[in-house]
Amino acid sequence: MTTLARATDTLTRDALAVLQPGFAGTTAPDWLLRRIGEGLASVALFGRNVTSPEQVAALTAQLRAEREDLLVAIDEEGGDVTRLEVRTGSSFPGNHALGAVDDVGLTRAVAAELGRRLAAAGVNFNWAPSADVNSNPDNPVIGVRAFGSDTDLVARHTAAYITGMQSSGVATSAKHFPGHGDTGIDSHHAMPRIDVGADVLAERDLVPFRAAIAAGSRAVMSAHILVPALDPELPATLSRRILTDLLRGELGYDGLIVTDGIEMKAIAGTYGIERGTVMAIAAGADAICVGGGLHDEGTVRRLGDALVEAVRAGELPEERLADAAERVRSLSRWAAENRPTDGASDTADGDVGLRAARRALRVTVAGEPAPLTEAPYVAAFTPVANIAVGDETPWGVAAELGRLLPGTETGSFHGADAGREALAAAGSRRIVAVVRDEHRHPWMAAALDVLLAARPDTVVVEMGVPRAEPRGAVHLATHGAARVCGRAAAEAIAGV
Repeated sequence: MTTLARATDTLTRDALAVLQPGFAGTTAPDWLLRRIGEGLASVALFGRNVTSPEQVAALTAQLRAEREDLLVAIDEEGGDVTRLEVRTGSSFPGNHALGAVDDVGLTRAVAAELGRRLAAAGVNFNWAPSADVNSNPDNPVIGVRAFGSDTDLVARHTAAYITGMQSSGVATSAKHFPGHGDTGIDSHHAMPRIDVGADVLAERDLVPFRAAIAAGSRAVMSAHILVPALDPELPATLSRRILTDLLRGELGYDGLIVTDGIEMKAIAGTYGIERGTVMAIAAGADAICVGGGLHDEGTVRRLGDALVEAVRAGELPEERLADAAERVRSLSRWAAENRPTDGASDTADGDVGLRAARRALRVTVAGEPAPLTEAPYVAAFTPVANIAVGDETPWGVAAELGRLLPGTETGSFHGADAGREALAAAGSRRIVAVVRDEHRHPWMAAALDVLLAARPDTVVVEMGVPRAEPRGAVHLATHGAARVCGRAAAEAIAGV
């Protein structure tokens, strides 16, 4: 092989190494296995790749037959954002519920058990936790994914989560740097902008990331957000000022920097995924998350070719690409060295998620209504789910309440007539109204007004960020819509 051929081969392998692509199906396609052999160092799993933990374990074993130290990444926050339990709902409450309890030992234990289950399925890199301070109550994409709106609370639970999960041999990725909590736009759809001063950012949004770095998070995920106080022109993912000067320089972070999904509209609709990929690596990112929406070999080829061509054209220093690839491989080595032993199941704590959900439940009672003893009608007021959560994961209390009170019926309602439609469907049955971020959806608040005016004995279950003033004969705030949160609420409603 000539010197030029060897150089080209190295360049191509480095370009593949920095990509973290997804794929379709529950077994690995031939093109993916071939690309792993050519230098791909990471693979991402999404809900479409999952049917059960056992199937995921078989899939990851198939992948590692091609490369033993392969990074297998997933977006498993627990709570509303679950991939491992995408068909059933999560066995773990999410960040907001853990923040509501505010027991860092519990957060650490939940993360350790979630990490243990990921590791058992062969997953060794988790794009979590969210270290965002949810300072904007109307935030459409963070909400219950954050530990809360208090900076210090978010910081201490971010650190606890990282410590717990990495103790199970699964690398964490604190996100979304420099903080996605003060946005009113979902970066899946457009470019959010945060217009606050650098002092506010330093005292509010950056504090949890400092805690994450101190806790040893192996990765940090960048946000596709424009923060003019830090960089007036480029979003964080593409900004050298933010990724290199701030994160690496001022904050002293030396681990892996991975981008949020490069195909999200904030980047793809503004710069395009090829240009965005090159700009991100040049700015200081080390790995490109791709595959939530694009998950084919053509995408991998396009992005890999874009990186190689950028180096050859002098737009991307070859040393920067090599450094990024080495950081990916370094994380791969860490994950391989920290792979759990066969005795890891001895530390399992299968009930920790339910214990946490029960502790997070806040019940407010008007008067002294007794627990329900007859099957009710569950009216679910259903908003459009954000892309991070997805609409394929079940949520609510109907399934769990039906198990405790057989004969429970349910319906889903949306829009201007939701309240009247729910009343008509319920008939004479006691109503359990389930809402999710009522404060963000005027139609939902109006529907609940109609319901409570006609049926003041209605039980209200809030599964999003709860409103300041509870309402209903009984109001239950679960601080999240995970299956386990629904179970905790159902138990309280039925008096179990």
